[in-house]
Amino acid sequence: MAINIYVDQGHNPGTINAGASGNGIIESEVTYWVGIYLAGFLYADPRFAVRVARPFPDTVVGEDTSSSLRTRVEAANLWPADYFISIHVNSNPSPALNGSEVYVYRANSAAADLAAEVLASIVELVGTRYNMVRLNPSLYVLRATVMPAILVELGYLTNLSDAEKLKNDQYLFAFAIYIGILNYFGFDYDEFPNR
Repeated sequence: MAINIYVDQGHNPGTINAGASGNGIIESEVTYWVGIYLAGFLYADPRFAVRVARPFPDTVVGEDTSSSLRTRVEAANLWPADYFISIHVNSNPSPALNGSEVYVYRANSAAADLAAEVLASIVELVGTRYNMVRLNPSLYVLRATVMPAILVELGYLTNLSDAEKLKNDQYLFAFAIYIGILNYFGFDYDEFPNR
């Protein structure tokens, strides 16, 4: 039985729930491609089934911010997904802030365990700063999902070093998340044919 993973590429192109931008980086573009690459890894692995929130670069989910978030969560809940992974890019008024972090609804949970593996893998493979797994029960996609859910902040587009990685290493970010998922389940990368 395949493990169902819903990949939510945070934000939309355009003006509805648009996300951040800076240093030539548009959050919705980075999240789209990292999510598509991640879905590709999962799709090629018979241990998983995968769906994405935004199947095409111009896909806009919802009519406003609240319906955009609700639509993503409802799609995951109705599938039903076993895990929900929301991909985002951070920004901050201080250009010095950098690194990756992952948010979860509660500590000592399946989501927190998954978040720890995903974050460790991103830091190891992409080389971003380790900013810890953090609790944020107010985030809608974490509190309204009925399955373990994580929100991954890949890096800070307002930081020049992170921005370069977000621009050039999208495939590597996706691979790192995939390896983190495998590590969480105790799966080996070479466990199935066609590798």
